[in-house]
Amino acid sequence: MSRTLGVDRAPRPAGALRRRRNRVAALAAAVALLVVAVVLGLAVGARPVAFDEVVRILVGATSRDTADAVAVLDLRLPRTVAAIVAGAGLGVAGAVVQAVTRNPLADPGILGVTSGSAFAVALAVGFLGVTSASGWVWFSLVGAGLATVAVSLIGGAGRGGGGPARLTLAGLALGSVLAGITSSIVLADPRRFDAVRAWEVGSLADRGWEPVLTVLPFVGAGLVVALLAARPLDAVALGDEHASSVGVSVPAVRLVSLIVVTLLAGGATAVVGPIAFVGLIVAHAARGLVGPSQPWITGLSALLGPALLLLADVIGRVVAPPGELAAGLVTAAVGAPVLIAIARRRRGVGA
Repeated sequence: MSRTLGVDRAPRPAGALRRRRNRVAALAAAVALLVVAVVLGLAVGARPVAFDEVVRILVGATSRDTADAVAVLDLRLPRTVAAIVAGAGLGVAGAVVQAVTRNPLADPGILGVTSGSAFAVALAVGFLGVTSASGWVWFSLVGAGLATVAVSLIGGAGRGGGGPARLTLAGLALGSVLAGITSSIVLADPRRFDAVRAWEVGSLADRGWEPVLTVLPFVGAGLVVALLAARPLDAVALGDEHASSVGVSVPAVRLVSLIVVTLLAGGATAVVGPIAFVGLIVAHAARGLVGPSQPWITGLSALLGPALLLLADVIGRVVAPPGELAAGLVTAAVGAPVLIAIARRRRGVGA
């Protein structure tokens, strides 16, 4: 045994060292993937820009007035940053939801957050005449918050309330109701909602700096709290009795988790719209790569989420030229088969 300052320290088991190396390697690979996704997001589009030219534009070595510089700085850079912010929010929100509900098939939408955001935006556009992204972003955030409060009140009511199953059922029920009302509002006057059509399908096109900067403090705060709450969430994920036995307040952790999901998923939805499956895919992949460790899952999800959303946006730009598919449609096309595969595998394991 090695001695440090007179204290005996046992060497770490080989399995623990190997697991840590694998986790660090997964984190490094996620960083590399995100860098590649960012470069592709800035270079690929209706007007392709060479990678070296992208670098020169970013460092100011090329005139700001060139067509390539305008495409990179004015069009692609804001949507790339929007994808990073929203992807990190959705990815970590998915990790938190799956931990607190103990359901690897859970998604931020399962708690009604995205439905609450869409409902609030529909009210703002349909009845208040709000048509700009900078205007409806606040309604989206408020709608997400109110939906979370409603889910916590409904899921926590009665005997045995507040459990993961009750919260999940409350979120699904409220989300279905809000989605139905939202559809009714939109169908009543479709032309009025032309301005938010791209937002509704999860498009990153024409995303300016204002909505991104508006939600950045909310998403940033959510990421910080999610990292701080990762250890207690580890205990809750193993069961309420286990968490209580190690001194973790289960109701407090659930409350903090709901607030975190509201900040992250609500902020992401406010910028890019109700994009599905990002939280589900990213959190599930992160758990498969680093194992059942919430701090590592949270950190990896914060990297994989932006990478996935950026790659979906890039794919959407190149599959249907000269137009483009919304990133939300691409994630739906990928996420649905992934969800089916996960469900089938879990059923096979359960059998």
